[in-house]
Amino acid sequence: MGAYYLDWLNLFFRWFHVIAGVAWIGASFYFVWLDLSLRKPPQWKTDKGISGDLWAVHGGGFYEIAKYKLEPEEMPKTLHWFKWEAYTTWLTGMAMLSIVYYANATAYLIDPSKVAFGSSVGAISTSLLFLFGSYFIYEVIVRSHLGKNSLIFSSIIFILLIIACWGSYQLFSDRASFIHIGAILGTVMAGNVFFGIMPAQRALVDCVRRGEKPGKEVADLALQAKNRSLMNNYFTLPLIFIMISNHYPMMYAHAHGWLVLVFVCIITAIVRHYFNQKHLDNHKPRYLVIPAVLTVLLIIWMRPEPIEPLPVATAAVAAETVTPDSVPPTTESAVASSVVSTDAISDEAVSNESVTADVVPVTASVTASADDAMMNVVHTRCSTCHAAQPTQQGFAAPPAGIILQTPADIKMHKAKIITAVQTGYMPLANLTQLTDEERQQMVAYASGL
Repeated sequence: MGAYYLDWLNLFFRWFHVIAGVAWIGASFYFVWLDLSLRKPPQWKTDKGISGDLWAVHGGGFYEIAKYKLEPEEMPKTLHWFKWEAYTTWLTGMAMLSIVYYANATAYLIDPSKVAFGSSVGAISTSLLFLFGSYFIYEVIVRSHLGKNSLIFSSIIFILLIIACWGSYQLFSDRASFIHIGAILGTVMAGNVFFGIMPAQRALVDCVRRGEKPGKEVADLALQAKNRSLMNNYFTLPLIFIMISNHYPMMYAHAHGWLVLVFVCIITAIVRHYFNQKHLDNHKPRYLVIPAVLTVLLIIWMRPEPIEPLPVATAAVAAETVTPDSVPPTTESAVASSVVSTDAISDEAVSNESVTADVVPVTASVTASADDAMMNVVHTRCSTCHAAQPTQQGFAAPPAGIILQTPADIKMHKAKIITAVQTGYMPLANLTQLTDEERQQMVAYASGL
């Protein structure tokens, strides 16, 4: 019953997370476009301290937008601050991280083949240390002299991002590894707003209200805010990708998933750079051609090995091979197999002594044997979750509504099974310890149906 309520909480926070994320990213894109699209105003506006203006038409009306060099002639009574979009996105994202990955740590966070955490508490503590430790390192750098040089600052952050991608894959399950990088990027972006951009804006507004010219301290805050805003700008597209990545196991379950994530970050950052340049009227198609070529190369590099369906006889032999940690066929299964073989034999072919090997219908016997052996693997490794009433803790219903309890079920869902098992997406975090040999057998069996 607890899993049922967790699913509702997940749905609730995911909905608000999407709404807040769209609002934040939309506002970010809009202001980047707005700032880069401002044009030199007429002289009478320049005399008023306006550094750039923009005219737009939308919804049946004209809009005139002006940006002041420093302060307006008169401080407005109502001033809109763009901050809660960022805060709400981060808060709902952390809520989802807690509900999905912490409340079900054994299912989603921990991969025993990487790190055998003694308990969920140890894994969650490591996750929080990894997340906030990464952010602390970022804050130290951005507040140092290194943070004042955009090129050096960006280069260091990129190197640290590569290290973080690799490190997350050494600690957590593949799916959780991607999400942790997304959580780091989201925390950095929200932290940039809370600790950098907003203080700089408040300092500027306070100076204007007091009628004072901003001094060096305000100028330093403004420079730091600019670099933080630039970082948020280039983090946006990688973050959007990671937010939807849990739907695509071919990405995070790849044998070199951390390197896939690095390449995706590079590709999306270059695309973001193209639009930044375009807003400045610098049309440079190479910043679209380069990521397009890199994407094609990434697709080719990631392609899975072709699946070779096993012949029925071979499938039977392979499926009957049971690894040490597998569950052997049950007595009932063996008896059922014998019955199938015996019933299939013609009465006329049965002698008083024994049944000769020549009259045994091998195909029927082998097929039944293959089905029984494979279903033993499926029931042990898959059906704990993919059953009408899952027995695995944390699951109130079968994932994606897929039930795997009979050969007919496997045939019905074979396309999804092949993809999920081949990529390593299933079982989640390999909870049931599906071996590589069993994985290959299942893919070969399903592809031959």
